[in-house]
Amino acid sequence: MKTLLLTGFEPFDHDVVNPSWEAVRQLDGLQLTEDVRIVARRLPCAFATAPETLIAFIEESNPAMVIATGLGPGRSDISIERVAINVNDARIPDNLGAQPIDTAVVEGGPAAYFSSLPIKSMVRAVREAGIAASVSQTAGTFVCNQVFYRLQHALAGSEVRSGFIHVPGLPESGQPSMALPTLVEGLRLAVAAAWQTQVDIVEAGGRVS
Repeated sequence: MKTLLLTGFEPFDHDVVNPSWEAVRQLDGLQLTEDVRIVARRLPCAFATAPETLIAFIEESNPAMVIATGLGPGRSDISIERVAINVNDARIPDNLGAQPIDTAVVEGGPAAYFSSLPIKSMVRAVREAGIAASVSQTAGTFVCNQVFYRLQHALAGSEVRSGFIHVPGLPESGQPSMALPTLVEGLRLAVAAAWQTQVDIVEAGGRVS
C-alpha cells in the first residue's frame, strides 16, 4: 500500500481552529485507489519546529506523494501554489513568538522551488465540481512558504512529487471563506487529480494572490 502524506497546520494568530487541519484530518485513511491511502498529519505553526516535524513525518510514512496545506487568510478559493521562495519575512510572530524578517529558509539554497504537482489539472478538477479554485503565484513568506520550500528542498531530485495548497477560512471567521464540507471535497478532488495526472494540462488559470 502506497502512502500519500497530507498535512495541515495547528491554529495560529489567536484562532481556535485552522481549516487546513480541520479539512485534512477528515481525509485521513481515505483510500484514493486500490493501492494508495491518505495519511494526514498536523504541523506546528512555528518556524523552529515545522520543517523538522514535516521531515519526520516523511521519514515515518515513506510517502509516494506529499501535499502540505495551510490557511490563506483573506482567500476565498482553494489556491494551488506554484512556487516557494527562499525567504522568511513574518508579518506576525509564530506560535513560539518568533518573527524572522528577511532571513533565508535554507542558507545557500536556490532562490525558489516550483511545485512538482500538476497544478493546472488540480484546479480544473476542483472547478469542474463547482468549487472555487485557482493557481496562486505566491505562497507568502510565513510558515506556509517555509514548509513548502523545505518540502521541495528535501525531495528535490527524488521521484516523490510534492507541493502546497492554501485554503480559505471557515464562514465563522468573518473573512472570505468556504464551508468545511465544500473544502474537504475540494481538497479530495485536488489530491486525487494530483495522484492520477502525470502530465499537466496547459491552460490559463493563475492569479496573483
